[in-house]
Amino acid sequence: MTAVMVAGLAGCGGADFTYVMGNDGQSYFKVPATWQKVDQKALDQKIFGDMTSATSQVRKQLSWTVGYDGYDRPSADHLLAAGGGSDEPFAFAMVSTLTESEQNSVSLDVLRNAAMLPVVVDQDVRKQMEETAAYPFKSFELLSDEVLPPKDGVRGVHVVYNFKVLGGPVQTFDQTAYLAADGTRVSVLLIRCSATCYRSRSAELDRIAQSFKVKRIPG
Repeated sequence: MTAVMVAGLAGCGGADFTYVMGNDGQSYFKVPATWQKVDQKALDQKIFGDMTSATSQVRKQLSWTVGYDGYDRPSADHLLAAGGGSDEPFAFAMVSTLTESEQNSVSLDVLRNAAMLPVVVDQDVRKQMEETAAYPFKSFELLSDEVLPPKDGVRGVHVVYNFKVLGGPVQTFDQTAYLAADGTRVSVLLIRCSATCYRSRSAELDRIAQSFKVKRIPG
């Protein structure tokens, strides 16, 4: 499965944005044309783990993923943290086909955790998780949590939160997740940058987040 990418024109100049459509034909977003697509195999391993595992292969079959990196040398490693001495944003999108049991249990909290990062609002539960030495996500801060108005049967949430990941600087994650009108798919866009980067480039990153839409196909 591949994304459909179209360059948007900035006046009479070069490409302004890359438009990306998910494999469901309903979800789409845009990123700056200077951002580069990351290696798909490396991204799959980052998201699904060991791809020789039968479980990972099943999860992959049920999902479409893509990543775009603002760095000159794109890397799936930039999904969770900045690389080297520079500080550039990363955008990750996933469309997941839900199993029958998952369709019966989708909630707003499921959408909040759709990008596989633990958005745990309960303070006691979060404290227990963060005290676990092997748990990589520390110092969780919820910055905003918005339930999006339903449109054409599509429901969604938009959450922004901070994590300190892998011992590095605080990272800000801007996540939008939608449940398709027929309840069979969850589409998510996750934008990551350091907290400093996110504040200084908030207008640019907000445009990317606002561009993420899921449309209901008539019929």
